[in-house]
Amino acid sequence: MPEPGAIGPRRLGLSVVALGGGHGLSQTLRALRRLTDDVTAIVGVADDGGSSGRLRTEFDIVPPGDLRMALAALCGDDRWGNTWSQVLQHRFGGEGELAGHAVGNLLITALWEETGSVVEGLDWVAALLGANGRVLPVATVPLNIVASVKGRDPDHPDQTREVRGQVSVEKGKGNVVDLWVEPPNPQACPEAVAALSNAEVIILGPGSWYTSVLPHLLVPGVRAALAETDATKLLVLNLDAQHGATEDFHPHEYLSNLADRYPEVGIDWVLGDPRYIDDLDQVADACKALGAGLELAAVAAEDPASRVMSPRHDAQLLAAAFGTVFAHGSISAWQ
Repeated sequence: MPEPGAIGPRRLGLSVVALGGGHGLSQTLRALRRLTDDVTAIVGVADDGGSSGRLRTEFDIVPPGDLRMALAALCGDDRWGNTWSQVLQHRFGGEGELAGHAVGNLLITALWEETGSVVEGLDWVAALLGANGRVLPVATVPLNIVASVKGRDPDHPDQTREVRGQVSVEKGKGNVVDLWVEPPNPQACPEAVAALSNAEVIILGPGSWYTSVLPHLLVPGVRAALAETDATKLLVLNLDAQHGATEDFHPHEYLSNLADRYPEVGIDWVLGDPRYIDDLDQVADACKALGAGLELAAVAAEDPASRVMSPRHDAQLLAAAFGTVFAHGSISAWQ
């Protein structure tokens, strides 16, 4: 494990890997590129909705949407970076065949066809954008998320049923009692495993718990790499309960859920915004049980119009909080 103080903010070359997908991962990446020039995003490949779902079905490819969002988040703040980030995220309107498709999804799909390689294609897009980091899929084949859910039917609260697909699992109500992916035991992207093995810091979350965070741990190669690494592992708590599968979750339940399902993974630090933690004592106890340190910091974004805190993270505030945690090093090194 790194010695206390060995990891500090703004150290060029600090190797950080972030796992997740969607808006949560995007904010993490926007924060990290302010701190280090060595960032790797490992992105889920189970999206089955919208433009990504259409391209996945038509071309039998991993869904490009979350990969696109990660690439856009790693673009710089100069004119080049801002322009390409906007172009990548642009969606076609109208009612034709292109309606709803994001330009970046089409660009990524085209480069996959040209190169014949998921990883090489993403590296080409990153080079075009001047991205401050690398984006990799958690697996090189599309995955399907499947959950066993209890209480989905209010008329039969004890009945358990199977829910298939990322969109259905994320938006559906009920308690997830089991979670898996198909095909079972998928092979991890080799470059992703290598990045985890070489990382100094690994960040999980924020994001949809059962569809953006935990599915990475259902890939055996990724789970093994997380269990074996000496990197400092940081879990970023969501700011509020999301509609659907985690609607009734309190912050400490994310920690107990992770510990119960994947005790071998381990966490060194937990980052949360105290204004969004209604069970602080339980969170502190859960961290203690994990052997993890708890860092409390204001990281929620403020709505510029209403001046009210939003349930989304602010990239600059996250960067400051990450810098503080990085400066601490691994909690287990000085306990």
